[in-house]
Amino acid sequence: MIEHVYRRASAATMIDRVIVATDDARIAETVQSFGGEARITRRDHPTGSDRLAEVARELDVPFVVNVQGDEPLIEPDLIDRMVTRLAGDSGLGIATACCPIRDPAEHASPHAVKVVVDARGDALYFSRSPLPYRADDTRAAAGNEAPLGWKHIGLYAYRHTALLALAATPPTPLERAEGLEQLRALETGIRIGVVETDTVPVGVDTPEDLEQVRLLVAAGGDGAKRGITSGAHLEPRRR
Repeated sequence: MIEHVYRRASAATMIDRVIVATDDARIAETVQSFGGEARITRRDHPTGSDRLAEVARELDVPFVVNVQGDEPLIEPDLIDRMVTRLAGDSGLGIATACCPIRDPAEHASPHAVKVVVDARGDALYFSRSPLPYRADDTRAAAGNEAPLGWKHIGLYAYRHTALLALAATPPTPLERAEGLEQLRALETGIRIGVVETDTVPVGVDTPEDLEQVRLLVAAGGDGAKRGITSGAHLEPRRR
């Protein structure tokens, strides 16, 4: 799976270099066996962004993309769109992604992280609670076509300076309350731009998820246009 994710990440046109950041020698050896690049990091990092920052400190780059390992069907185009959004707005520190939620059970689930955005497409808040809360059925006016909310996709593009600043900041109250590290950025004044996609990624959290991903890959490449790798670090192309 890690090779599949590595190659999909490498297919993004805005990326010059892919590095798998891991604290497990077995993962590093697997990556090296297919010609990929891996870095062994410390084992004591509390979050993925902290692990990413350890590797990023050694790099002279404007942007760094963090690709999660539980979504092996990521779209290379989504990576490109996030990097483009970040590069096009000097006031942004981070770009991330979201997709529509249409299932009430998913909207209510704490396992699906929700995001709400402002008029310019910046994140206002992330939560495991249903967001937005609907005091009335505002979707009725839209013919029930409007989504219940927007699910956050755990993919990030960071301005290099913002990533290092974030890693140097202790966990914040809302971050600890929700268990969401991206809230540390919002609480410390870092703008997060959000890119929308209609494609719903398939994450691999259970053996059943893995079987679903295998079926999608076997059915044809474009069923696999939906996922990425834990600890993968991407260096975007210089503009």
